[in-house]
Amino acid sequence: MTWEKGDGSKKDGDVIDANSPFYIHPSDYPKQMQVNDILNDNNFSEWKQEMTNFMFAKNKTGLVHGSVKKPESTSPTYMAWMRADAMVKGWMTTAMEKDIRTSVIYANTSAEIWKDLEERFEKEGAPRAYELKQSLNATRQDGSSVSSY
Repeated sequence: MTWEKGDGSKKDGDVIDANSPFYIHPSDYPKQMQVNDILNDNNFSEWKQEMTNFMFAKNKTGLVHGSVKKPESTSPTYMAWMRADAMVKGWMTTAMEKDIRTSVIYANTSAEIWKDLEERFEKEGAPRAYELKQSLNATRQDGSSVSSY
């Protein structure tokens, strides 16, 4: 894959390394389903873990977490970044219920979508985590063997 100039022509010698977060494999397409279950109101933790694993395998976590910043429009990497981020946005939104997808579809970047989802869904997890910790504190073995308990 070569870098393209803004006019679509290619510059000789400039190649996107397969290890670059900008690299898009020929078999990748935006509507790929990359997780076992689509995101709904009840499964964000599982969805996030699966999506994180997939993004890591595709070397796109930097786009999602915002560490690979959007370059200036005059940068030679601008179009490569835009294509890679569009691919990630497609992967993410394909794996969401329609109501959730509709609420994030106009985000400018995949990092904005990721942040929005974390803010929306992880807050609900805090009370549940507290509840589980309290339940663990109150749990007693009461003389049962570990295997039967």
